[in-house]
Amino acid sequence: MKTPLAGILAVLLLAISCLGLAQEEAENTRWFSIDSLNAGLGEPPEKIERRTPRDAVRSFLTLTEQEDYSAAAHLLNLLDLPPNEQAERGAVLARQLAAVLQRGEWINVSSISARQDAMVMSTSDQSSRAGQPRRNLELASLELDGQSYEVRLGRYRMGEREPVWLIAPETITAIPRLYEKYGPSWLEDHIPERFQVSFGVLKLWEWFAIPIFLFIIGAAGFCIHALMGLLAARLPAGLSSVFSQMIRLPMALLTMSLTAQWLLTYVVSFSGVVTAILRGLLVIILAWGVGLIAVRLVDTLLIRMTRRLVGEIDDTKSRDDRQLLTTLHALRRAVILITVLAVAIYVIAQVSLFESLGVTLLASASVVTVLVGIAGQAVLGNILASFQISLTKPIRIGDLLVFEDQWCYVEGIYYTFIRLRTWDERRLVVPVRYFVSKPFQNLSSKNAKLCRPIVLTLHISADVATLREKFKEFAMAEEQVIDHHTLACYVTGQHEATQEVSFYLMGPEPMCAWAAEAKVREKLLAFIRDHHPEWWPRAVVVLSDHDIARGDTPAHRRIRRPATLEKLDEGTTKGADAPSSE
Repeated sequence: MKTPLAGILAVLLLAISCLGLAQEEAENTRWFSIDSLNAGLGEPPEKIERRTPRDAVRSFLTLTEQEDYSAAAHLLNLLDLPPNEQAERGAVLARQLAAVLQRGEWINVSSISARQDAMVMSTSDQSSRAGQPRRNLELASLELDGQSYEVRLGRYRMGEREPVWLIAPETITAIPRLYEKYGPSWLEDHIPERFQVSFGVLKLWEWFAIPIFLFIIGAAGFCIHALMGLLAARLPAGLSSVFSQMIRLPMALLTMSLTAQWLLTYVVSFSGVVTAILRGLLVIILAWGVGLIAVRLVDTLLIRMTRRLVGEIDDTKSRDDRQLLTTLHALRRAVILITVLAVAIYVIAQVSLFESLGVTLLASASVVTVLVGIAGQAVLGNILASFQISLTKPIRIGDLLVFEDQWCYVEGIYYTFIRLRTWDERRLVVPVRYFVSKPFQNLSSKNAKLCRPIVLTLHISADVATLREKFKEFAMAEEQVIDHHTLACYVTGQHEATQEVSFYLMGPEPMCAWAAEAKVREKLLAFIRDHHPEWWPRAVVVLSDHDIARGDTPAHRRIRRPATLEKLDEGTTKGADAPSSE
């Protein structure tokens, strides 16, 4: 009987010990157990709240704003300091930490947990810690000499006392070094004490210093912009002057950003709210300026390669040259897209955008995505269609098109639109999606040569052999007519007393072919008018004896021409108009 009872007691003792260990382990995840807490400071004042992280931070900021640094020291865990130094050193460290937090990074108190255990309630940002208590929180992260120093809160319990939240000892150790960088600036040390008082969210002197600060960096940017303009005007005409002119704005942005950073580092420092805003703006301006310079450099290289390899944008160049130019423009768009993405990623990484906006931004991300998708559907569609044209190349820079009955050259293919130059030097700006959804003729798809017909309606008695010889003579005399072996003359139609005579000639490109067609037509018409006027179409009127007896002769009435001749005359005169797509 003793053996079973002994076994049962052993199992019960083991279970009790396991429960004790589990309880102790659970407590260790809720707070840090310590033997003493700021023994050299004495009992904390009643006005200090340390039960929750939010109360601890709010109490510290309030006490340091009131310059009660001795009371604020009770919110620091001075574990690494001897008790006899805690009172004196604690007040100094509290003042220095307040200056660091004021200038280093703005802390949003409302975003700090108001629970005693700091349990994560939302699963949007820290799903792995959802529903678990925490005993260590990060308030801010500051950069110093290329290393990151964190300002952290910890939850501590001494004996059976109630746990409290304090600034962690590892943060206390780094305060002196952080104060050297983020402490009061040279200018602030010389500002009278009466201007150091708070006025709203800023100190009184900051309301005067910020406009002066903005004016100085704006003046620096304006000066660089003007100097780059003078440099571009003094340089000899060429790519160097073009590049100098193109980077005036990016250089001004870079100058403004670097000037502001120098002033913030060596001359003046502002409150955390202003510093956070300025830091974000300076990072954006710096990244945007560098990105613009990269894009302008690509544009300059593109201009140089265009002038060197292709020259004037038209379809007189070879197909390979026009395809190369189209590829270069597509490369430019790719560089712009990569630059924008790189700048956006850099800005987000430097500004810590998602950490600053927190749960609110993440919760509304889906709504913003839907709104942006709806609003930017046309823009995104045009961008995708632009890349589709760049890959498939149904058109190239310099191609001659007939788009909606307009003769035009492709002058540029951009993200959202295509710029076309008409034959009369007008510019058509067509959205890319609209362009690809409409049929068009590419007269330069294979080569620029174009055959043009000349159609004349003449009397049935006209000698076609004579016309053929004269046509070849006139066509071969024109410099803009090529491939003389393709010259041809045929009778392509016959209507009662008339015949249609068609002449065909070849031009090096459509505009030259149209001009040669018009010149040769003029010479043919002049030859017929001067040497064979009887070849013109004429109406034949047959009068009966009864009409003659009545005196109804052509002199007494208007003779109507056959409708077929009127229509043929309209078609003949139409060929002398502006270039058509036929």
